[in-house]
Amino acid sequence: MSDVKAIENLVEKYTQLKQEVAKVIIGQDKVVEEILISVFSGGHALLVGVPGLAKTLMVNTISKALGLHFKRIQFTPDLMPSDILGSEILDENRTFKFLKGPIFSNIILADEINRTPPKTQAALLEAMQERSVTVAGHHYNLDLPYFVLATQNPIEQEGTYPLPEAQLDRFMFSINLEYPSFQEEVDVVKATTSNKKPVVNALFTAQEIIDFQDLIRRIPVADNVIEYAVRMVGKTRPLSNEATHLVKSYVDWGAGPRASQNLILAAKTHAAVNGKFSPDIEDVQAVATGILRHRMIKNYKAEAEGITIEHIIKSLF
Repeated sequence: MSDVKAIENLVEKYTQLKQEVAKVIIGQDKVVEEILISVFSGGHALLVGVPGLAKTLMVNTISKALGLHFKRIQFTPDLMPSDILGSEILDENRTFKFLKGPIFSNIILADEINRTPPKTQAALLEAMQERSVTVAGHHYNLDLPYFVLATQNPIEQEGTYPLPEAQLDRFMFSINLEYPSFQEEVDVVKATTSNKKPVVNALFTAQEIIDFQDLIRRIPVADNVIEYAVRMVGKTRPLSNEATHLVKSYVDWGAGPRASQNLILAAKTHAAVNGKFSPDIEDVQAVATGILRHRMIKNYKAEAEGITIEHIIKSLF
């Protein structure tokens, strides 16, 4: 199949996928779109929002529609790394046998990831970057495609541990979930207080998703679009000559090179699912907020004056 035909096929399947998810998830179109762009780009996503906004239900529904194996890990203060990765046990023949942990799946829902201490959060680092884990000196590859979709409560809430910057950087997107509108909430209440249960159909095989990820990588990008993305990321660094006045005034730490890579990958996917054969600057801008929001650290002055990261990112355009 030619790449042109493959992109047309992706557009069709993507539209069907959004329709399947919409059977269960009312509203939140932008959130669903960013999660799916992350999936087809081969990245991980972090969903941030207060409890009760259907974060877990959303991830579960998307994994069903994608036809992938799904495991949920509930992160709690007493969770240990071995509870995620697995551990070696002595079997009846007195030989060591590895029992795989829940990380061995296609989609991992790391539920309330910031409820667990940094030592346990770090157990995900190798899996997210290398798609493999090392336990007791043995190396195990994870099945592809592989995604971590983590949910997080706002840091201000009690009993949470901020994610380290190295781990945050491994998430392609940080996605904020807002409260639904009045009409959306009415529709949610109607849908969830009856005995009607929508059936979500699996639309993909694991190999199809891998093929679509390969297709995204093959999409050509003009040099001016790559330069625009790299320049935008450079502007987030307060010590850079290109940093804007807002960044110099209100940002302590900017985004690294992984942000530039993710901007281009996500822009390619955004272009592809909208039927375009190459991304332009508008595609970079469309994905920039979700990709840069968790890679920039505001200073106390920004907190005091109520300046949001989103406002600073918009100024980079």
